Amino acid sequence: MQLLENWLGKLIDEQRLWMVEVFLIVFVALMLGYLVNKVINFLEKHAARTSTVWDDALIEACRRPAVWAIWILGTNMAAAVAARVAESELYDFIGPVNRVAVIFLCALFLLNLIKRAERNLIHPDYMAEPMDETTVRAIGKLLRASVIITAILIAMQVFGYSISGLLAFGGIGGLAVGFAAKDLLANFFGGLMLYLDQPFKVGDWVRSPDQEIEGTVEDVGWRLTRIRTFDKRPLYIPNAIFNSISVENPSRMSNRRIYETIGIRYEDVDKMEVIVEDVKQMLREHSEIDQSQTLIVNFNTFSASSLDFFIYTFTKTIQWVKYHEIKQDVLLKVSEVIARHGAEIAFPTSTVHLPGKVQLAEVKDMGKLECEGVE
Repeated sequence: MQLLENWLGKLIDEQRLWMVEVFLIVFVALMLGYLVNKVINFLEKHAARTSTVWDDALIEACRRPAVWAIWILGTNMAAAVAARVAESELYDFIGPVNRVAVIFLCALFLLNLIKRAERNLIHPDYMAEPMDETTVRAIGKLLRASVIITAILIAMQVFGYSISGLLAFGGIGGLAVGFAAKDLLANFFGGLMLYLDQPFKVGDWVRSPDQEIEGTVEDVGWRLTRIRTFDKRPLYIPNAIFNSISVENPSRMSNRRIYETIGIRYEDVDKMEVIVEDVKQMLREHSEIDQSQTLIVNFNTFSASSLDFFIYTFTKTIQWVKYHEIKQDVLLKVSEVIARHGAEIAFPTSTVHLPGKVQLAEVKDMGKLECEGVE
């Protein structure tokens, strides 16, 4: 700056020198920002042709901090020149403001890098084996909170505030805040347990036999978990609730079970054994039935109006829609087996046994029936 002032002093009147300096500093800052932006564009195009995605993340994360750093520091330098000429007290704050600006621009760079890293780690286009989305987002939130808190503490130290005193006060005040916000802290630690234990993750179908909770997990936050019910309503659940209820996760089923009881008529009792064997053989040959799991077809019980046998087997798929298609196919094939052997599927019936030698008299009057000869 001193060399610039000496050179400009030979060309320009001293009273107008500071205005020219301010103009040149602002102009150079704008031009440098523009050139840096162009350089980053060039580097992005070059990085896009490489196989790794982390160079793209690094370049994308540094774009705004790099350009903003040039503009902010250039603006502050121009303001310092103007404040010095005006002999303003603001001149003493230019240095600390520049340092704070650099601190927050570094924090912005780290936040951008964390955001892009989250996307890389969970997206199948960037990773051959994507990581669990819930875990990645939890780690990202912790890292962002750490960066922001650290940047604020360093900025306070730059302006002369004692961090040690602030931390000591925070320790004492934390006790009071803890008692006043115990529910908030319970939800926070409940969310932490969800991240550590991972009973479910974003995208899972969950339900609770203890509460009316069932749907697809959309977000696991530090205080609330958002679940989209099957009728498309959002359900917001405080995380502390999950510490005291049972949660089922059907999305992690290994198989889906088909468990059905089918009845045939009593007059088809001689055909029961061959029907059971044929149904069992049909299930063994079915392409969608998991043969490594339990497969049972057996005559089970004498019911009130039918002879019942049951089917107990497992499908390979766990998809809800496909499972019902397979179950439908199995039941239709069972009905074909029964019909092929000349039997029929039973339905509720009642048989009335009357004593012998019962005769019905001729109806002489409409609506009146006389019975005779009953022994």
